[in-house]
Amino acid sequence: MLLLILGMVVAWTAPLRAETKPRLAVLPFFFERLNNPARGTVLCPLCKGVFQTSPVSPTAVIYLSRLLYQKMDALDRFGITPVEKVEETLTPTMTEQFEEKPFPTAVQIGKELDVDFILVAYLFRFEQRIGSRIGAEKPASVGFDVHLIRLRDEKIVWIGRFNETQRPLSENLLQIGSFFRRKASWLTAEELSSVGMDEMLKKLPGAKELEEKP
Repeated sequence: MLLLILGMVVAWTAPLRAETKPRLAVLPFFFERLNNPARGTVLCPLCKGVFQTSPVSPTAVIYLSRLLYQKMDALDRFGITPVEKVEETLTPTMTEQFEEKPFPTAVQIGKELDVDFILVAYLFRFEQRIGSRIGAEKPASVGFDVHLIRLRDEKIVWIGRFNETQRPLSENLLQIGSFFRRKASWLTAEELSSVGMDEMLKKLPGAKELEEKP
C-alpha cells in the first residue's frame, strides 16, 4: 500500500514540476522587406542593432524558424507553446500589425497566448556558400538576432545576436577556436546558422535569472 501511495505521489508531482517552468512562445523569424535589393545596412526594428542585409528567401525563414524552435525546446528551460497555437494567433492582420509596431504587437501576442516570455527573431541575411566544403569562391554569410520579452513588465530581458561571414583561418589567427568549431571547413548557410545559434544560446541566462532580472 505504501509503495502504491508513493507511486501516486510521484505521478501527481511530476506534472506539477513540469508546470513550474515559465511558459514561452517562439515566434517565427521575421525579415525586413527591402524596396532596393542592393546590399546595404538595416537597423533591427526592436533593438536597433546594425546588420548588413541582402534579400532573404521564404525557405531560409522557414528553416531558421524551425531551427530556433527545436533548439529552444532542447534547452528544456521553458514550457514551449506548440507551433500550431502560435500560428493560429499570427493571423494576416496580426502579422501586418507586427510589421508596423513590432514591440507592442509582440506583447499583445504573448498575452493572447498566455505565456510568461515571448521570443521575437529577425533574419537579415542568409547567403549561401558558392563552392565546396574544401574551397569556396564565396563563403556563407548569415545575420540574425533574437529578443526575449518578459510579459509581466513588458521588458526585453535578453538579446542574442549572430552576424558572421565565414573567413579562412589565415585571415585571423585569433579565431582559431571558432575555426575548428566550424569543422575547419567552409560551411553552408544552414550549417553556419546552426553553429551560430548554438553559440548564441549558450549565453542565454537561466529561466530563474530571466524571471528575476530587474
